[in-house]
Amino acid sequence: MNDLVILSNGPGEVATWVRPVVKCLRQQLGTKDSEIRISVLLSPCPHSTGKEAAIALSYPEVDRVLSPGDFFNFLLWGKTKDNWQWRDQGIVVFLGGDQFYTVAIAQRLGYSSLIYAEWDARWYRFVDRFAVSDRRVVDRVPKSYHHKFSVVGDLMADVALEIRDRPATPRLDIPVIGLLVGSKPAKLSQGVPLCLAIAEKIHEQLPKVAFIIPVAPTLNLSTLSKYANSQDNPFVSVFGNVEGKLITSEDMTYIVTSGGTKIKLVTQFPAYEDLVDCQLCLTTVGANTAELTSLGIPMIVLLPTQQLDAMRSWDGLPGIFANLPGVGTILAKLINYLVLKQGRLFAWPNIWANSEIVPELVGKLQPGNVAQLAVDYLTHPNKLQSMQNSLIAVRGETGAAKQIADIIEQEVT
Repeated sequence: MNDLVILSNGPGEVATWVRPVVKCLRQQLGTKDSEIRISVLLSPCPHSTGKEAAIALSYPEVDRVLSPGDFFNFLLWGKTKDNWQWRDQGIVVFLGGDQFYTVAIAQRLGYSSLIYAEWDARWYRFVDRFAVSDRRVVDRVPKSYHHKFSVVGDLMADVALEIRDRPATPRLDIPVIGLLVGSKPAKLSQGVPLCLAIAEKIHEQLPKVAFIIPVAPTLNLSTLSKYANSQDNPFVSVFGNVEGKLITSEDMTYIVTSGGTKIKLVTQFPAYEDLVDCQLCLTTVGANTAELTSLGIPMIVLLPTQQLDAMRSWDGLPGIFANLPGVGTILAKLINYLVLKQGRLFAWPNIWANSEIVPELVGKLQPGNVAQLAVDYLTHPNKLQSMQNSLIAVRGETGAAKQIADIIEQEVT
């Protein structure tokens, strides 16, 4: 009998790292906690939505979850609100957060340790095993520690496995566009009205196109609809005064724009089964660009700068400074101005490829211009196919979660 302790933090890691790993672990090591008990410990994260604990606990493979608010009490004193008991043997697995926590908690519990390292491997002197996404991570570590490392590939690519074995369904006869508007207020305030306005412009030229919005599990529908209302969101007027009204029928829930365009709201999470029917997605930056890459779905990435202080989710010190009370707005504008001026790539597939394989539109975006680009892609399927081929190539092979589960099995058996 072993305890498996998974360390994670933000919404992207919980959805795209923890989920596939725990599924593989249960398949290999048993479904009962008498064989292996899975505990997820969530550390505080600047990108947190506040619902990560509920999402992790919703996974049937997970037995218990420690919320971010209780994390440091456990890290420092070893105490949990419900007085968790620990088995004599176990392993601590890092799937997001600060790698140092792996060392500290493994030492406290007397367990072995495994870190999944996407970019950099730290604390390699004190950690037992590493599963890394790329050989370049290993090359940056002294050779005397290479025996601890296994190259497993990118966990994000395993998103494709979610839909691989689903029953075959007929492809929809009409084109479908996914609108990924974000999950946090800063992104939603611009993303919702911009995407509604773009949808209307596309619908004017291609009236048979269908639209969907995958709704983040941290967002309720009434809150989402407020971002489409000019009384609640001043940015509706910035993007052409296209408002949206929430409609619930027996068949589905959708937003209908002031111009009559219907947009289906998908509340199933994750929404992969609906997303794979999309010929194209319009999306904000973030982990969603990695998920779309894993599914091989062409995308246009939108970074509107009408509200320059909206982007406050940078990693490290820029993210801390941008969220400081009082001066955060001023610092956010300055930081975003300097970052955008660099001309760097923001979407994950472009970062991985080190080139713009999906278009990134940065600036004071106009719905008509974005819609015209989307229409051009939809009326030239060869362009969409070329983008999809590039996404699949940069995605790499699937199977990282299975290899991580194999390492864990080696350590606990």
